[in-house]
Amino acid sequence: MGDNRDLLILGGGLVGMTLALAAAKRGFTSHVVDRADPAAVTAEGFDGRATAISTASWNLFRNIDLADTLEPHGCPIDAIAVSDQMKPGRIDFQPEPHEDSLGRMFANRTLRTTLFDAARAEPLIKWHAPAEIVHRERDAYRTSATLADGSVLGGALMVAAEGRGSPTREEEGLNLAKWDYSHRAIIVGLNHEKPHDNVAWEIFYPDGPFALLPLLDSADATHRSALVWTVDEEDANGVLKLSDRAFLAEVEQRMDGLFGKVELNSARSSYPLSFQHTSKLVGERLALVGDAAHGMHPIAGQGFNLGLRDVGALVEVLTEGRRLGLDPGDAQMLGKYEEWRALDALMVMAATDGLTRLFGVPGKAASALRRLGMGAVQRTGVLKAFFMDEARGVTGQRPELLRHRA
Repeated sequence: MGDNRDLLILGGGLVGMTLALAAAKRGFTSHVVDRADPAAVTAEGFDGRATAISTASWNLFRNIDLADTLEPHGCPIDAIAVSDQMKPGRIDFQPEPHEDSLGRMFANRTLRTTLFDAARAEPLIKWHAPAEIVHRERDAYRTSATLADGSVLGGALMVAAEGRGSPTREEEGLNLAKWDYSHRAIIVGLNHEKPHDNVAWEIFYPDGPFALLPLLDSADATHRSALVWTVDEEDANGVLKLSDRAFLAEVEQRMDGLFGKVELNSARSSYPLSFQHTSKLVGERLALVGDAAHGMHPIAGQGFNLGLRDVGALVEVLTEGRRLGLDPGDAQMLGKYEEWRALDALMVMAATDGLTRLFGVPGKAASALRRLGMGAVQRTGVLKAFFMDEARGVTGQRPELLRHRA
């Protein structure tokens, strides 16, 4: 057996690398194995997506000493506006003056670069990328992964952080509840004439949500936002093939003049939307985190934040186990992780799925009823506060890393 470490993390994306760094802060060593080339996935233009970081997730980045590096590159979300087809009756979510913002928007490239730089500087992390895994093995005493070059990596606990198509999860044979929304998210960056005022817009149309996410102005003071436009799968290819001029005309029609004149600042990309949730989050010396455990619709921007709650919970459980003299693969402690995360993840995913279906009901009557309900929420402070706290991730039993300076 080669180098043995506490954790054998399979998948070095945003969630997997955050786990390695958070675990290192508590003294846990790890192997991180990823098939992707770090230079390729951090190249300009590789990924035009942006990610919302909730208040709770920002606490985690503070606790692993990344907040100061990230802060200059993030755009605060000072308000969230929710509208049904830009008709009267929208909801405006704004925190109280003494509260933090509702979150921060970061380009995925910025998050990756920051995490990767921190991992390279962390002696407790051994990063293998690009690397192909040809064999995985787990028993009552250890776990291992054999790479294509013949090297064998060992760990007390194997963590699957490979994303929705996790081969480790498939090998374990865990049941997966899943369905396809028959929708596709189209991602593109926008420059626009008017400032966004740090407001995130979620505009619902019958074919899916149309989200405008605020980004920092460019160096020449150009106003920028990230667009996530959900369309029917059968219409996606047609939308992607539109000329830039025709595409912008469709975008501006849905924005109803919100940001004035609009231009594209990146290429268009897309990905299919689906729901998936595992019946179990653990196996023998195995834990699932992030999209390997649960994948959801991006309607509320909670996917990555849910993965970071997995990270915080797993690190806390591992720390407690070590205090009791248990190794990281102890079945009892893994059971605590599963119990902690399973219900929370399912509730968030069910709420997201419900919103997707509610706003997808076509017709004027359905739209009128939705706007009536939205108006009631707008006038009810308690309800607005509840939804804002959910969006910020500050409800329920939060791991210590997501609560305060740990």
